[in-house]
Amino acid sequence: MNRIRTKKAKAAVVIVFLLAVFSTGSVFAQRTGTVSGSGASAGIAESYQMTFRQVAKDTLPVVVEVNTVNIVQTQALPDAFEFFFGRNPNGDNPPKPEPKEYKQQGLGSGVIVKHSGNDVFILTNHHVVNGADEINVKLYDGREFKAELVGSDPRRDLALIKVKTSEDVPVAVLGDSDDLYVGDWVFAVGNPLGFEATFTGGIVSAVGRQTDISPNTVSFTDYIQTDAAINPGNSGGALVNLRGEVIGINSWIATQSGGSNGLGFAIPINNAKKAISDFIESGSVVYGWLGVNVRDISDESKKSLGLEGVKGAFINDVFINSPADKGGLLSGDFVTKVGNDAVSNRNDLVKIIGNLPPDKWTNFELYRNGSKMNLNLKLGRRDDDKNIGQDGSINVWPGITVVEATDDIRQSLNLDTSKGNVVVANVTKGSPAEAAGLRPGDIVLRVDNKKIKSMNDFYTILNAANNQEVMLRIYRGDREAIVGIVKE
Repeated sequence: MNRIRTKKAKAAVVIVFLLAVFSTGSVFAQRTGTVSGSGASAGIAESYQMTFRQVAKDTLPVVVEVNTVNIVQTQALPDAFEFFFGRNPNGDNPPKPEPKEYKQQGLGSGVIVKHSGNDVFILTNHHVVNGADEINVKLYDGREFKAELVGSDPRRDLALIKVKTSEDVPVAVLGDSDDLYVGDWVFAVGNPLGFEATFTGGIVSAVGRQTDISPNTVSFTDYIQTDAAINPGNSGGALVNLRGEVIGINSWIATQSGGSNGLGFAIPINNAKKAISDFIESGSVVYGWLGVNVRDISDESKKSLGLEGVKGAFINDVFINSPADKGGLLSGDFVTKVGNDAVSNRNDLVKIIGNLPPDKWTNFELYRNGSKMNLNLKLGRRDDDKNIGQDGSINVWPGITVVEATDDIRQSLNLDTSKGNVVVANVTKGSPAEAAGLRPGDIVLRVDNKKIKSMNDFYTILNAANNQEVMLRIYRGDREAIVGIVKE
């Protein structure tokens, strides 16, 4: 009996709530003059409905279906006789079977972003067309074209393809993704699960979402999170606002089931606009390059450097003859701001630099030896093939990562508790430190015969040597040794 009364009570609350909504809607309609009387709520709903219809009408034609084919070669298998008995020495064995090829098909979406002459450019995801031997595009009106890859970039997960046609083709209106707020209405347009021209609605659940493929890589974009249904096949499609403007490129979903569960992610269109121009002009995205190895440091290391409570990114190594080296950045510098952008961590610095154009002079705010200072540096152009050797080595100074020797670190590395406060945590492959024979676990006692009590001591003395040649007294095992490192 109590349970029945509880249900009735809840129902009563719901009815009161609904009446309040309809009443509010009526008052609103009467004040604005849009709809009068008891039909106010229906009028408001119809107004939304007509808006949604118009957005669908405007945006469905600018989103295409992208079909890809990857030609995969299988390894030839031996015939049954050879498998069990080996080759016949008399030579009357049948010929070995040839490797076979089969076509692996893929499906995604794309957005028509530019029509220039007979070239129609379509923006999609890198992962949609990566490795494709054939790319075919199907428009909303059923027309089909063969497409070719213009350029692709895995760091942003963006690619640009083009088709050749002199026919009229609708082109998307690109909006401003910076003018996007949590709670805004958005619509995902694409081909989820192979269902052509699907239009789903929802709201912006979050903006500025940061995700990285792995701890060792950095994605050069943040993401718009939405609850508009996004599924496999939506990748590369459009996320649009109430004005029908493209404000994002649907990219991926967070799911445990393989389907949409309200966590879809899109690349903000402002992050893609420069990539579109770069693809057309040079076939690849152009990144600014500073020339440093950068990392986040622990609170213990910050305390050792006199940086308690300061947010930023720590310069671990400097590439020799890089813009950073020529501009005066030093190992041990702690960058807190680049231009007008605050730096909170390693990923912030990498993304900010990557999104700046080469040859741009940029102001860096940083701490060195505990004091704040500014440097103005001219960025270079990122070229991984040039900056990193074929064996993965990099020519950097000094090439060692040192950390504060906390009790936990001493215990994990079985280090002497009475020796030194700074320990080598990592040695960079191909660096002067590696050439000198330094190893992880070495405790740094002195630099140029000056005693080291903290990380701040280490970097102050290291940089005072003009970065050319230093002598390190280290403790390894149960003995001390002197090691010299020379900048090449």
